[in-house]
Amino acid sequence: MSHLIAPSILASDFGNLQRDITLLNESDADWIHCDIMDGVFVPNISFGFPVIEEVRKHAKKPLDVHLMIVEPYKFITEFSDLGVTNLTVHYEACPNLHRTIQKIKANKMNGCVVINPHTPVHVLEDIIQDVYMVLIMSVNPGYGGQKFIDNTYSKISKLKDLIIQKNSKALIEVDGGVDLSNARKLIDTGVDVLVAGSFVFKADNPKEIITQLKKV
Repeated sequence: MSHLIAPSILASDFGNLQRDITLLNESDADWIHCDIMDGVFVPNISFGFPVIEEVRKHAKKPLDVHLMIVEPYKFITEFSDLGVTNLTVHYEACPNLHRTIQKIKANKMNGCVVINPHTPVHVLEDIIQDVYMVLIMSVNPGYGGQKFIDNTYSKISKLKDLIIQKNSKALIEVDGGVDLSNARKLIDTGVDVLVAGSFVFKADNPKEIITQLKKV
């Protein structure tokens, strides 16, 4: 499978959100990445259901939603009703992770899990066969535009080994500080999906940047 590109709208112009969603529709992007932050699990607040509803109205590509919130279990049905394709929850926010993933799948979405930079890969041993995708944070969650954490490559390698060992089909996604300087190495290390926010939307030609990430 060729790698996928999922631009994060956290870095888009919210005053021209429809324009930026249309740009993604017309680009080589595969998914539209949406970061939901509650100001509790992470020290920032982003957006919630009303924005996702508006994005869904205009998006022609799957919504890849990353929940940086406490108690994500409570809101699974609402995200399903909004037409979300991938719903990603934090290992650190889910004391009953297996139950949460099963509810996501029961609501006809792809159940995905994400781990923070300080969380070791081995905690996923008992869930890796049940998830569609694992997102590895290559920055501390909460803010865009942060510097890539180099230890991410080691974590990707360990995760790839775990996926093979457990005969899992889980994809590997990485988010944080992704650009053309590290994209190729990330893919070679085992990444299937690249999330890029500021690097795409702060560029003079976002569509060209997406194409370059796709072709890397």
